[in-house]
Amino acid sequence: MTKSLDEKLRRLHEDPACNEFILADAKDADMAFGLSATGNCSQTGRPRTLEEFRDQIRRIVEQGLIDIALMSASTCEVLSGEQQIFAHSAVTPAIRANDSTDIWLAAGTGNYSQQPSLPFRSVSLNRVHDKAKSIADLGLYSVTLNNDAAADRESLEAYSVFRSEVESRGFRHFLEVFPPNSPGNDAPADVSRFVCDSVVRMLAGLTRAERPLFLKLPYLGPELTERMASYDPTLVLGIMGGAAGTTFDSFALLAEAKQHGVRAALFGRRINNAECQLSFVQHLRWIADGELEPAEAVRSYHDALEKAGLRPLRSLDEDLARAN
Repeated sequence: MTKSLDEKLRRLHEDPACNEFILADAKDADMAFGLSATGNCSQTGRPRTLEEFRDQIRRIVEQGLIDIALMSASTCEVLSGEQQIFAHSAVTPAIRANDSTDIWLAAGTGNYSQQPSLPFRSVSLNRVHDKAKSIADLGLYSVTLNNDAAADRESLEAYSVFRSEVESRGFRHFLEVFPPNSPGNDAPADVSRFVCDSVVRMLAGLTRAERPLFLKLPYLGPELTERMASYDPTLVLGIMGGAAGTTFDSFALLAEAKQHGVRAALFGRRINNAECQLSFVQHLRWIADGELEPAEAVRSYHDALEKAGLRPLRSLDEDLARAN
């Protein structure tokens, strides 16, 4: 079945100013958080089981409003390989292809995220995608640079090895670049500019066959986002959702980013923490397609919760406020 991601990328390359927008549900948190990755049921406060977490993915894929479902390889094996939920869906399955130490976010005594990022990869691409069997042909690769030449070279060398491997087996990837997680005394004076310049530099040495399908960056503000989007229109610019705030925060982030040239968004915790994930995704899609403004979407979302008999986490007035 034709995948919406492929169609949208084709149109974006033909006309970078077109209205197409790629929306992804990032359900790969078990690669980072462990037990807390599944989140809590908004109505009962009870932690979800892994099966309940995966059932949310099934429902969102069946809804058909996202373009990518990003998962851990273990979840992708169940949903894509065993249950074949993507076989007749326009949604593309994708796996988190690496798990560097800065996303090791174990509760309790875990403090890996406060140490400079080291490259690491749990996933065996041979198990994910080969000629005989494939559960996904797309993966997210993340890089965190800390303005430390030795550590950053190690991370970039690991990315180089990954690119060689995926190119040899016909696997595709998109690239996530985090801001420095533990730069110590070497923190860049302008973190957003450091991220932008690092991305441009690291991709300048790559041929088209090696390059990522699109980028996933933190939202860098209007000026830098526009500059990145216009610098090379063949690089489709995407944003990460970050920590959950109010519903208005989520909707406004998407609308503002699109206004300044972003053409993809990957929301994880913001979707997973919503009172009704299906309705939240529906409203994200309406905003991405230019059918609703953020404040209007918040009111519509609360109306949908009321009709469904679901208790909102915040009052309408609280949810219309900007928390971040």
